[in-house]
Amino acid sequence: MMGMGFGLFGLLFMVLFLVGAVALAIWLINALFPRTARPAAPDDQDLSARQILDVRYARGEITREQYETMKQDIR
Repeated sequence: MMGMGFGLFGLLFMVLFLVGAVALAIWLINALFPRTARPAAPDDQDLSARQILDVRYARGEITREQYETMKQDIR
């Protein structure tokens, strides 16, 4: 039977080549699409109750009536 004749060395070389190709692909993807740090959202910071209420109203999470009622409750 005629084989390639590389034996264990051929298998080792093939595994190393595949690992290198995968590592190169991962590096290339990270280089082309870098991760960007997102700025902290206002909710992540220490805000007062009034500031949180203002942010929720500005986002449209609560109605004007709810906003006014909660604003009175905070005072």
